[in-house]
Amino acid sequence: MAAAPSAVPTTVPRIALVGVHGYGARHLDNLRRLENRQLARLVAVADPRPPADGTLDSSVQVFGTLDELLAAGTAPDVVILATPIQTHAPLALAAIAAGADVYVEKPPMASLAQFEEVLAAAEAAGRLVQVGFQSLGSDALPEIAALVESGALGRIRGIGATGAWVRNAGYFKRSRWAGRRSLDGTDVVDGVATNALAHAVATGLRIAGAAGVGDVGSVETDLYRAHNTESDDTSVIRVRTPAGRVLMCALTLCAAEQSPPSVTVFGTLGKAEFFYTEDRLVLETAQGTSTRTFGRTDLLENLLAARATANGTGLLSPLSAAGAYMTVLEAVRTAEPPREIPAACVAWEGESDDAHPVVGGIETALLRAVLSQSTFAELGLPWARPEPAKPFLAVDGRPVAWLQDGSRITPTSVPRPYLHPVTTLAGTVVTDHLPADHVWHLGAGVAIQDVAGVNFWGGRTYTRRAGGYVWQDDHGHIEITDTAESPGGLHQTLHWVGPDGTAVLTEQRRWRYDAVGPSVWKLGLDFELAPVGPEPVALGSPGSNGRENGGYGGFFWRLPPASDARIRTARAEGEDAVHGTVAPWLAWSGVFGAAGRSASGQEATLVFLASPQAPDPWFVRLAGYPGVGLSLAWDSPLLATRDNPVRRTVTVLVADGILSTADIAQLTESLGETT
Repeated sequence: MAAAPSAVPTTVPRIALVGVHGYGARHLDNLRRLENRQLARLVAVADPRPPADGTLDSSVQVFGTLDELLAAGTAPDVVILATPIQTHAPLALAAIAAGADVYVEKPPMASLAQFEEVLAAAEAAGRLVQVGFQSLGSDALPEIAALVESGALGRIRGIGATGAWVRNAGYFKRSRWAGRRSLDGTDVVDGVATNALAHAVATGLRIAGAAGVGDVGSVETDLYRAHNTESDDTSVIRVRTPAGRVLMCALTLCAAEQSPPSVTVFGTLGKAEFFYTEDRLVLETAQGTSTRTFGRTDLLENLLAARATANGTGLLSPLSAAGAYMTVLEAVRTAEPPREIPAACVAWEGESDDAHPVVGGIETALLRAVLSQSTFAELGLPWARPEPAKPFLAVDGRPVAWLQDGSRITPTSVPRPYLHPVTTLAGTVVTDHLPADHVWHLGAGVAIQDVAGVNFWGGRTYTRRAGGYVWQDDHGHIEITDTAESPGGLHQTLHWVGPDGTAVLTEQRRWRYDAVGPSVWKLGLDFELAPVGPEPVALGSPGSNGRENGGYGGFFWRLPPASDARIRTARAEGEDAVHGTVAPWLAWSGVFGAAGRSASGQEATLVFLASPQAPDPWFVRLAGYPGVGLSLAWDSPLLATRDNPVRRTVTVLVADGILSTADIAQLTESLGETT
């Protein structure tokens, strides 16, 4: 049984500070403020390096260690620990044993076992322990909680913590433990999520409603480093709560420029982004955008106030509420060592100790990770660790397309099978997936936004009633039920399953692939959609639901960014001229980027051949994002029945280099296609 709380203090609390350099200097400034208000009195400090002359009042005693300080009879009421991570647990235990309350800097301990030991000691002794997650003192947090609980943001789709900071080589030379996972056999667990940007993780967990160990269902880590350190400096951490809420933490110390970190709550009716270092909350809803800056309670002052209550209540960042954070730290501690980011993907700026690494495209990668709820590995970034081997299509022994089952796609992006990456014979990647602008765009495949009222496209749904896009709980998923391979071909049977678990459509999908020449190969897709039940099923689109020129749905190919992009048919050129037209073929050519900051792009051309079964219009996007599709339901629904299933055949020629119109005519003629 825990000891009874000590009597309510009636005198000014006596404070001892352990660690007067680094962040300890800030505590000294804060203690002067509190002393001026007669809320605290600094009586002693401990540090192997004594403070400079004149730093402290002559009445403050100076010791080399906390043990010496306590043995001298200083009897502090509160001990502040601003010391290396690996010292937090033993120092906290010593302070608690001496009868003091504790303020410990983040992270509170270096392992979950240490956390549990210190927490048990504090509870048994009836002592208070406050953790220095300063952002948890922000007055914005109750406001965010109210927004979530009131439904002002709608259903919460996810929470994302993002931080893009810059740390130079000198940062990791400031102490022996900096950049270390362990030191002399003792856990340190330094890292972007466990130290530098730990507040992003802690704040995200608080907003997600995760305080204790039991509030975390699972933690997945994806850790990397560009610095010459043991610890991670660029990482994604995905936390799931038992209630199904997802917190994505995408963090780096290798940005081109430092920006304020934030935690964003994504809802179906809006989003709230909290810039926690500034206590600034930006709220975006249908009513507009508003910005408010909130006040903040100092956590040491909060600890002193809690000591003045009869039962020590009111701590804003108690150790007992750090169990969720420590579960994340434990996952980092026990994870595989961070993977080094290849030098080709990193540019160093500055010289000597001022030099800092910049990971190419890291800001976009952080955004994609948060929006798609994916790790860097799942995004397929060129420097990320490879995912487990996936089936692929090969032409003349060369892999040219990889089959993704889509099972890890977030539900609102409609988990479904697709091809990505798809490459030319020379290896140039010509598909994209999970892009920041539309994270539900997935390589090459089949997707439809309205199948009897179920969204099998992803993202928001366009409705005639709303006259626009709205988030709805209408997302289905597409699952593979059978696969059969043959030379140059792959046959898949798929079920299109609604949000209630009921299959709506069955699909027969056949991929065909073969070489056409030394620099061109051909990908064929034949798909057939039929109702599972006896009743016809309507296949619709935003266009069939009232959005002009928005008839996408069916075959869709999301391209990666390309420079000098050119879109054309035999009779028209440019996005506006080609979009919505019916033509036997559509060509997309450009210079596609290669991996690495200094790598040059490669020229490639994709020639899409229209379905022979129906005159489906081309859906084309370039200005907003690069994508090509054939529209099943341009401006009116298409019925699929058991007797008359919807079938389409699409062929894509994937070529290295830029093909001229004459080249395309020659290729299509050789394939027996009409131009």
